[in-house]
Amino acid sequence: MNEILTWILDVVQSVDPVLRTLLAGFGILLETSILIGLIVPGDTIVIVAATGVSSPVEYFALVVTVIIGALAGESIGFALGRYFGPRIRVSRLGRRIGEHNWARAERYLARRGGLAVFISRFLPVLHSLIPLTVGMSAMRYRRFMAYTVPACVLWAFAYVSVGALAAGSYREMADRLHYAGYIFVAIIVAFALVVVVVKKVLTKVEARHMVHRAEEAAEADAAQDTRAAVSAVENAADEREAVTSETVESESRSA
Repeated sequence: MNEILTWILDVVQSVDPVLRTLLAGFGILLETSILIGLIVPGDTIVIVAATGVSSPVEYFALVVTVIIGALAGESIGFALGRYFGPRIRVSRLGRRIGEHNWARAERYLARRGGLAVFISRFLPVLHSLIPLTVGMSAMRYRRFMAYTVPACVLWAFAYVSVGALAAGSYREMADRLHYAGYIFVAIIVAFALVVVVVKKVLTKVEARHMVHRAEEAAEADAAQDTRAAVSAVENAADEREAVTSETVESESRSA
């Protein structure tokens, strides 16, 4: 296994560091921009690029580039939502996403506000829909960035660090341990499991906020319908009373 893994890591590292870094930034830009994040595996691209890191300069250059790429993608999603959101939503691609997902993103944003922007960066589907949804809302770009910047920074450091740590540890042990490749795989798998668990927990915790808005709206509609029904009954009673009074007055005049 060591031979195969060494060959793969050498291939990644043989790519020009500047090109490798730019490709990772572009990949994450696509991953965080309008709906492309549902197709392009930006996290995989970043981890693969991170395995080629061979110096602190390359590490920080990759982190900064990934952050810039993520913020650029988020900004593109916001701008498209601001100017073309409703059209995209009713487009063929928007319909394939599903109206329930659009409504879910709207409810979540309405319920959680800026916090939804931060947390959605770590949630499946929503991390691609929220920037567009925010663009269609009344939230300002400055507030949107205030929440998405720390999320992107945290995300970038986590993924780049894991990729670089796994590859660096492997290279140090490869000549001494024949099972060093399994340690590399174990680190990546453990991180993937942590990501899956965190996403599931966040999804479960935030689910009540995603549906609560709908329940509030339903209750408000029901209350409004009740008030309308009561008002109609009162109006009908007033009309009957008015008719009765006119009848009594008319009979009195006739008498």
